Amino acid sequence: MPRPPIPHKTTGRPARITREEIIRTARRIVTEDGVGRLTMRRLATEIGSTPMALYHHVRDKEELLLLLLDDYATRSLRRPDPLPTDPHERILGAALALHDVLAACPWIVEVLTADDLMSTSALWFVEQIVAGLTDCGLTLDQAVHAYRAIWYYTAGEILVRATASRRRTTDARATYRDRVFTDLDPAELPHLSQVADRWAGLTAEDTYEHGLRALLNGFSATR
Repeated sequence: MPRPPIPHKTTGRPARITREEIIRTARRIVTEDGVGRLTMRRLATEIGSTPMALYHHVRDKEELLLLLLDDYATRSLRRPDPLPTDPHERILGAALALHDVLAACPWIVEVLTADDLMSTSALWFVEQIVAGLTDCGLTLDQAVHAYRAIWYYTAGEILVRATASRRRTTDARATYRDRVFTDLDPAELPHLSQVADRWAGLTAEDTYEHGLRALLNGFSATR
C-alpha cells in the first residue's frame, strides 16, 4: 500500500506586530540591559518577528529611540498647574519637572546626551524655560545658551548620580576617591582636609534645586 504523501511545510508569514508592542518590548530591553543592548535584530527576535517587519513600523534605531522618548514623556511628564507667573519660579518648575522624570529613568538621559535627540512631548518644558529666561531680561539667543547650561547641569547631575548608584550596587570596594581622601596634607590642602571625612556624605546630598537657583541668579546678574 503506497504511503501517503508528506504534507509540505511552509514557514508562513511572521506574526503581525504593532508599534505599541515594539515600544513595549524595546522599553523592557533598555530598562533591563541598557541602550547599547537594543538592536533591531534583538528586538525582532524577542517579539517573534523579523527585522524587515520592524522596518515597516520604524525607520531605524534612532527613530525607535525617539518613539521611546515620546512614550515615556507622554506617560510621565506633568505640566505644572497652575503655571507660576514669576519667571524664575516658572523656569524652576519646568526644570524640576524634567529633572524628576529623567532621574527616575536615567537611560533616557544617556540617549538624550549621546544622540542629541529630543522628545517632542518635552518641548513645552523647554519653551517655558526659554520664555522665562527672556522674561528675566535675556535676549532670545542668550536664553538658548542659558537653557543649554541648565540642561548640561541637569543631565550631568543625573548621570553622575546614576553611575555612582550602579557602582555602589555592584561593587562594595572602596572607591579611588575614598582612598585619596584618607590621608590629606592639611598644609597643602587645608580646606579639603577639614571635610575629608564628610566629603562623601556632602557630595551625595541632593542640591540640584539649590544649584539651579544659583545658575538663574548668575544669568540674571550677567545679562
